[in-house]
Amino acid sequence: MILTTTFNLLRKADACKESYTKLRKALKALKGVKDTEPINLITILDVLNIEDALWALRATEQNCDKVARLMASDFAQEALPTWKKYYPNDNRPADAIQAARDFANGLITKEQLNIARAAADAAADAAYDAAYAAAYSAAYSAYSAAYSAYYAAFKAAACASYAAYDAAYDAAGKEKREQIFRSYLQQ
Repeated sequence: MILTTTFNLLRKADACKESYTKLRKALKALKGVKDTEPINLITILDVLNIEDALWALRATEQNCDKVARLMASDFAQEALPTWKKYYPNDNRPADAIQAARDFANGLITKEQLNIARAAADAAADAAYDAAYAAAYSAAYSAYSAAYSAYYAAFKAAACASYAAYDAAYDAAGKEKREQIFRSYLQQ
């Protein structure tokens, strides 16, 4: 899927001034993009970084709700091995990630998703109480993915970014996040 934004949409969404200025300068040097011309999010990734590209999901011209939810699920999935290391028999985070995917694909209701989200949240709380920071991060990433799937596109995009940070803290490095991002936007 191709997702685009514009300088107008980025400003309207209160883009980071430093990143906005850097992007404007880079695109002006390349092809003089006007305020209303589409900017591919892959371009933002190439010019800036994964964090700015994920942030830009909140300012797309197209509805990116499904993509943001699925991407958040993939980021959270990267943290599951750490969760399994500490809690091999607890499937709540994995179930929440699957629920987020199912909701994005229209297979379950918001109520069913919310049940899975609450279970993942409880798992995150349990891990935190047990002082396993890495396991907590993995469970919270699953919660973030389910949470992002529950809300509207703007919030889903913001939560996708949040899930990315959580997963990155635990298992998914910058390269993996970029690979996941590109896989959705170069289809």
